[in-house]
Amino acid sequence: MTLSSKQEIQKLYEKLIDAWNRRDADGMAELFGEEGVQIGFDGSIATGREEILSHLAPIFESYPTAPYITKIKEICFLGADVAFLRAIAGMVPPGESEIEPAVNAHQTLVAVKKDDVWYIELFQNTPAQFHGRPELVEEMTKELRESL
Repeated sequence: MTLSSKQEIQKLYEKLIDAWNRRDADGMAELFGEEGVQIGFDGSIATGREEILSHLAPIFESYPTAPYITKIKEICFLGADVAFLRAIAGMVPPGESEIEPAVNAHQTLVAVKKDDVWYIELFQNTPAQFHGRPELVEEMTKELRESL
């Protein structure tokens, strides 16, 4: 795929992260396809824009969500109109200045292009706890700190 195609996928992901960081449920939901799926850090699943919106809005209204610090690890294409992005993410809790390693995550995004517009069909946020391997938690945290 062309560099511009990769840049389009990167921008789609950045818009998603920016909407989270601004606590904008509408902004996040509109990036998904009609039947797009979001799998949250706690395993919650929301399908479709309306359900994603109704899942996120109360979170943003009730909890002081932490912003993401992210690093894209790879973008690859599964076809001309299907892309896969893998990233790592950390969070800086409100009022803090350091990444909280306990909530580091792997993020996976699958995007589909319809009518010349890229939409998210799947976004999954998986805890990166590396049970019994604290050196991997520290390695990921160090890599994310470079993005601060």
